[in-house]
Amino acid sequence: MDTRYTYYPGCSLHATGIAYDKSMRAVFKKLGSELAELEDWNCCGATAYMSVQKTVAFAVSARNLALAEKTGDDVVAPCSACYYALKHTREGMAADPELRAQVEEALAAGGLEADLSVEVRHPLEVLLTDIGIPRLVEAQTNSLEQFRPACYYGCQIVRPFGAVDEDPELPMSMENLFTALGARPVDYPPKVRCCGGMLVATMPEVATELSMDLVDWAVAREANCIVTVCPLCQSNLDLINVTTGGNGASHQIPVLYFTQLIGLAIGCTPEEVGMQHALIPSDAHAPPLRGAPLTIAGSREG
Repeated sequence: MDTRYTYYPGCSLHATGIAYDKSMRAVFKKLGSELAELEDWNCCGATAYMSVQKTVAFAVSARNLALAEKTGDDVVAPCSACYYALKHTREGMAADPELRAQVEEALAAGGLEADLSVEVRHPLEVLLTDIGIPRLVEAQTNSLEQFRPACYYGCQIVRPFGAVDEDPELPMSMENLFTALGARPVDYPPKVRCCGGMLVATMPEVATELSMDLVDWAVAREANCIVTVCPLCQSNLDLINVTTGGNGASHQIPVLYFTQLIGLAIGCTPEEVGMQHALIPSDAHAPPLRGAPLTIAGSREG
């Protein structure tokens, strides 16, 4: 293995985001990088807990950082909410001595300490900077020519702690990556708008409207899939595949994780990257790069 990372899957990737977990592991393995799942990890506290009990929320996330520091490897957190919570905890403790003292006291009760020595990173940034687009292109075996993805970043990896070093209102990392791999990303203006997030549980009508708007944009731009980096975003958008929008149209457009598309490009099978786990399963065929282009079925209707 070339490199090793501490893998923090979070709750979603062991449940509804299983396709993200499978494709993450498959891609990193293909590229010779090890993902070592953090032992005894706990929920990051997600996003709402910070507004309920701030110190406790920081302590919950800091426990994961303290465990990760024993490995000495950077933490890779695929879930946008997990990435935000862990990064927010690390940055918050570094900037606020009083908060840090309170969190350290809580950790000490469990025999732990956090010296903030490991970085919290998103896999998109890791793949772009540590591995790099040239190496991904070199590893490519299958064509992405027929993919027209709408690249959707969502809210939490672009602000306030940008996972990719670029304009938070107009990120282009995925577009640049998939263009290099032969895909044809569409112009997608709402790429950093909210999908509704956890409102799907408390105000589902609002979340549905926000997600439907994102799908409508993708359909209008003639995308044949939406590619995202977040399990909650994927879940919310994929739900539109089995529900009907307010205009009476039924959209069915594959909502993929960016690691699934990379995996298909570098020779992973559809099963290895979890294509079968979508609410509307997509049948992707991956011929050799110099053969027929990769195609994707189940794109959309309505």
